[in-house]
Amino acid sequence: MTQVLVLGGTGWLSGRIARRWRDAGAHVTCLARGGRPVPEGTVLLRGDRDDPAVYDRPGEQHWDEIVDISSRARHVREAVAALGDSTAHWTYVSSMSAYSDDTTVGLDESGRLHEPAQEGDEYEYGAEKVAAEQAVGSLGERAFIVRPGLIVGEGDPSDRFGYWAAAFDRAGSDPVLVPALAGRYTQVIDVDDVADLLVRGSRHGIVNAIGDARPLVDVLSRIRSATDHTGELLEASDEWLRGHDVDYWMGERSLPLWLPADMPGFARRDNAAYKASGGRLTPIDETIRRVLQDERARGLDRERRAGLTRTEEQELIGQLVRADADPAED
Repeated sequence: MTQVLVLGGTGWLSGRIARRWRDAGAHVTCLARGGRPVPEGTVLLRGDRDDPAVYDRPGEQHWDEIVDISSRARHVREAVAALGDSTAHWTYVSSMSAYSDDTTVGLDESGRLHEPAQEGDEYEYGAEKVAAEQAVGSLGERAFIVRPGLIVGEGDPSDRFGYWAAAFDRAGSDPVLVPALAGRYTQVIDVDDVADLLVRGSRHGIVNAIGDARPLVDVLSRIRSATDHTGELLEASDEWLRGHDVDYWMGERSLPLWLPADMPGFARRDNAAYKASGGRLTPIDETIRRVLQDERARGLDRERRAGLTRTEEQELIGQLVRADADPAED
């Protein structure tokens, strides 16, 4: 039986990876602190990656596959040093944020990366991912490095994609505030497609795991249609939104999926290697359907890690409408 060690296994993505390996017939061990349950049918090995002895027990056996998604380069380096000789294959889930070039459209896996993080550096996500990639890359042909873009799907803790399903659904026939849409793109991948690649794909080299680039207006229109929203799409310029303390991309008081105009390449990466590796792409409308169902189940007006509350959105809409009616007022 295939022996798989997932470093984690209790989070949104790592839990799906563990389940997918389990469903493929593997014996799956999840090395985690144990604050959350591991998937049914897998084994929890308790351990904290800040503990120097955390890899003693897993280092006692051979693994056919080790999977790591950590964004802490030190954790990845230490894991590779301790377990690299104990595994036939190592998969590391990195990120598109490893690239330092956000302007080139169609960037493939050869794109320029950030300088890798060094010990003592202030934490920076992209640089940490690059340093972690280097550690895993030292395993040569046994290493598989996956660089996902924006991962979406039901249960997404970041709330970036799900925000729009909730925003349109809760608005009904009222307006929804959106960024200026002309020339804007978005590029997402279903979380189940990422997990599937890590188990069933060719699993070698470096792969941008991302869906096809789509105009943002098309994706929002598809989400809007799924919710039966009949209100207006009220567009606001970048300058107006930033002037009213609305942030890009993620976080509180933001418009998710909205990117600065000087980042045209961020949501238009090349995914040819992903497809060649056997990566599948769930139809976007199917992902939207499942995300909307999940948002309704979790609560449209719940507290979120990204987006605007409906109250914030309505206040901004009121200000924007008044500004359009009387430019001197804003």
